[in-house]
Amino acid sequence: MAISALIVTLFCVYKLLAKEPEMAAEPTPEPAQPGTSAEPATGRQRKPYTYTFLLVAKDQVGSNADTMIVCTYDTVAQTVGMVSIPRDTLVESGKLNAVYQQGIEALRDTISDMLGIPIDFYVGVNMDGFKELVDELGGIEFNVPVHMAYDDPTQDLHIHYEPGLQHLDGQDVLNVARCRKNSDGPGTYPNNIYSAYPDNDIGRTRTQQQLIGTILKKALSNPQKINRYVEIFLEYVNTNLEFGEMLWFAEPALGFDFENGMTSATLTGDGNTYYPGWGQYCYQLYPEETLETVNQLINPYDQDLTLEDMNIFQYQ
Repeated sequence: MAISALIVTLFCVYKLLAKEPEMAAEPTPEPAQPGTSAEPATGRQRKPYTYTFLLVAKDQVGSNADTMIVCTYDTVAQTVGMVSIPRDTLVESGKLNAVYQQGIEALRDTISDMLGIPIDFYVGVNMDGFKELVDELGGIEFNVPVHMAYDDPTQDLHIHYEPGLQHLDGQDVLNVARCRKNSDGPGTYPNNIYSAYPDNDIGRTRTQQQLIGTILKKALSNPQKINRYVEIFLEYVNTNLEFGEMLWFAEPALGFDFENGMTSATLTGDGNTYYPGWGQYCYQLYPEETLETVNQLINPYDQDLTLEDMNIFQYQ
């Protein structure tokens, strides 16, 4: 009887505190090229109870964004689409990850304008909180995809893992997520540096997506720790999600099928584009492929977007 009363009480508290999330306004991008229209498609509506998120992790040795992932969660169909945006993506002001220096809201607005979709919520992840969450879960089992061997004494950074399934604690997860290059090649620095992944940063973003999915799956399999998860979230995460909105999302998320409901991709482009305006090599998105990926995975509307809805900067 006491347990039943407790369950009823908790349910009533949830209903009182949970708040249906508010959706962001629709972006109205400026034309990316002369002769294109900035007008949004007419008659387009948001899918019911479908929300968009921007996940950002800061570079640990600078002020730029290191990881940028846009997610769309359809709470009715119980699907999540995740799209990683390469950190060196070319935008009119330079590299996209540098926009983070102006604040997470500026980065959200830039990405929203670029992709032509509203972003309802941003989540800026503090690496200490990420580490604490994984440790609270007791670590995760994860299949490290490639050989990782990187040493940087100036950062006291040492990453050493071999491919295969293994147990990772919080620090291990951070190391695997950060690893882009190896330093055990022939010769001396910098000639001994080479990419850890055959497909360069695309491979790293794929690993980050898999890590996020693994962590979320384990966290939601332990709902009795939800209060502790919320404490960590509130302490270490910069977000515009309100507490009541977090509670609202918790109910559908607890029943999410990670095996069949989650799909992910990375925006494709040319990583060898030299932009003389900044004197740097950047990652220039392929517009048609970007449009297809957005429509397939993260479009929150009931109609497909067109290139006219987007603002993908092209140098050449």
